[in-house]
Amino acid sequence: MSKKKQKQEKASKKKPRKKKHRLLKFLIGAAVLVALLGFGLYQLVGVVYGKMTYREIAEYTALPMETDGVVNILLIGNDSRKNGEDGRSDAMILLSVSSKTKKIYMTSLLRDMYVDIPGHDGNRLNAAYSYGGPELLMETIRQNFGLPVNRYMLVNFGAFVNLVDEVGGIDLELSNDEVIWVNNYLVEYNILTENPQGTFELDPNLSGMVHLNGPQALAYTRNRFLGTDFGRTERQRKVLTAVIGKLPSAALTNMGGLIDGLMPNLTTNLTRGECFRLSLMAGKLISYEIVSDSIPQPGTYKDVTIRKMQVLEVDFEENIRYLKEKLYGE
Repeated sequence: MSKKKQKQEKASKKKPRKKKHRLLKFLIGAAVLVALLGFGLYQLVGVVYGKMTYREIAEYTALPMETDGVVNILLIGNDSRKNGEDGRSDAMILLSVSSKTKKIYMTSLLRDMYVDIPGHDGNRLNAAYSYGGPELLMETIRQNFGLPVNRYMLVNFGAFVNLVDEVGGIDLELSNDEVIWVNNYLVEYNILTENPQGTFELDPNLSGMVHLNGPQALAYTRNRFLGTDFGRTERQRKVLTAVIGKLPSAALTNMGGLIDGLMPNLTTNLTRGECFRLSLMAGKLISYEIVSDSIPQPGTYKDVTIRKMQVLEVDFEENIRYLKEKLYGE
């Protein structure tokens, strides 16, 4: 065999080895980069998580955050004037992230629903929070609606106001009646925050698209005199939807403000590891549709008086069927 052919054969044997070597180096480099990014994200989540108040509930920690492809987190808005679990549950919204339907559901649970409360007489749903805090409220929802609700986030007035302000406020369509009620609720807010009366007040002649800051948005969501509790919960979801829509851009320009404004006013039983898992889901969640809803559904309840209380008597079987079909595709 000529020397020329021998050199060609050696070169042809070396080329595949070189290609394999390069591929291996690329894969190792990519793995290291992913590991570094993951570690950096984990550290960031840790910093943010450290600003929240973690409250372990042993019997719930052992239960999974996700069941059958759905993550259910109960958002509880209370009227505490300090960071804690005192006060009443002013809002109860079930946040459900469904990988089955590729949707994020915000389902308001009306507080006037008459429910069975474990260890207590039947009462309005929000009484469960008054009796036993988030634990009893989650257990009451599980018992009455058959949903695995094992995680919660509790936010107070301060968190709500700060969140809206840190995203730069929101724009919503308001009727003139709603504007007037915003101003009415701001009277109480200014007393509680020791601001001069008239602070944050809207032009009483306004209607149409209105820009709301934090205190104004809070006043808007607390109004239950227009459209009863159904109208109030719809306004809560409108504000949350508007805020969620502005979060990505606000996170790029004002991440520090968002973290410092919201997190110190938030209490949860989500672990750091679970928050990290949720952060890893953020990329795909951007493409998920946000669906606003409420329970009970129209035609599945009636207004009744029980023990001198004006409450909603609910067809639980129908609402359970509706929830399971919507969230789990059953």
